[in-house]
Amino acid sequence: MAIVNFDHPFHFDPRYGYSIEQLLAVLPPQAPEDFSAFWQQRYRRAISLKTDFQRFAAGSQAGYSVYDIHYRSTDGFTIGGWLLEPEGQTVRQCLVVGHGYGGRDQPDYHFDIPETAYLFPCFRGLSRSRCARVSDQPYMHVLHDIDFPERYIIGGCVDDLWLGVSLMLELYPDAAGRIAYMGTSFGGGIGALAIPWDERIGRAHLNVPTFGCQALRLTLPTIGSGGAVADYVRQRGHVPMTLTYYDAAIAATFAMQPVHVAAALFDPMVAPPGQFGIYNAWGGAKQLFVLDAGHFDYPRQALQEHQLLTQIRAFFQD
Repeated sequence: MAIVNFDHPFHFDPRYGYSIEQLLAVLPPQAPEDFSAFWQQRYRRAISLKTDFQRFAAGSQAGYSVYDIHYRSTDGFTIGGWLLEPEGQTVRQCLVVGHGYGGRDQPDYHFDIPETAYLFPCFRGLSRSRCARVSDQPYMHVLHDIDFPERYIIGGCVDDLWLGVSLMLELYPDAAGRIAYMGTSFGGGIGALAIPWDERIGRAHLNVPTFGCQALRLTLPTIGSGGAVADYVRQRGHVPMTLTYYDAAIAATFAMQPVHVAAALFDPMVAPPGQFGIYNAWGGAKQLFVLDAGHFDYPRQALQEHQLLTQIRAFFQD
């Protein structure tokens, strides 16, 4: 694969010196002995809750009935978002769609997968789920309770995803067995952490996912949330034990569901070795789409986004 070089303003190389062959050789760290037990216990606790959702009609757009929706999650958080229900079609599949660290101000209407309802939740503390307890600034959000594995904000966001799945099953019980997830960047990392423990999720698309290979990630300069964590480690002089439980590449080794991953060769916000580390470690069937770049405008971006959307539609219609 030909390497495309970009002019960029960063003080570091967003390729980090990795060739595609080296990226495909990135391995996950060793899992803590209780890694699986930690996440299984968390999953059981989360899905024991009732979602207590509220849904309000918000009009119609692009062939969908649009609803504002709120549901209960763990630790007293209320999660806000949008529900899209296809007009004139029976719902046979549900897609929960996560967002990046920039949050979300509206749902996406372009996926156009038949007989599919979409839930666009905003993870706790962000966008429609803002609250006084948590900063909505990515640099601070990613550090919230980072020294406490049971309370770390990223685990709470995983809970929000699981309860989003519970919500869709309440609304569309006939779609059981056809619940899927897709997430980009922050949402991709949350998905990689959540999916291995939730058999209700049948397949997933992860786009430039974060939180992979945490120890390696700390050594690679970025302008994203990884940079915030690295700054915290430098200031405190120690690596929080929490990060070993929130490594998306380790979690990926436990996954059995099919996955489609879009990973970038150049990315100043989510270092490519972490993205590829998640793909390489995934335990189930997997497909890879290689992007020239992530979190960066580049010449072939529109073409690759079109090609990727075609693959995503085929993947979820399979």
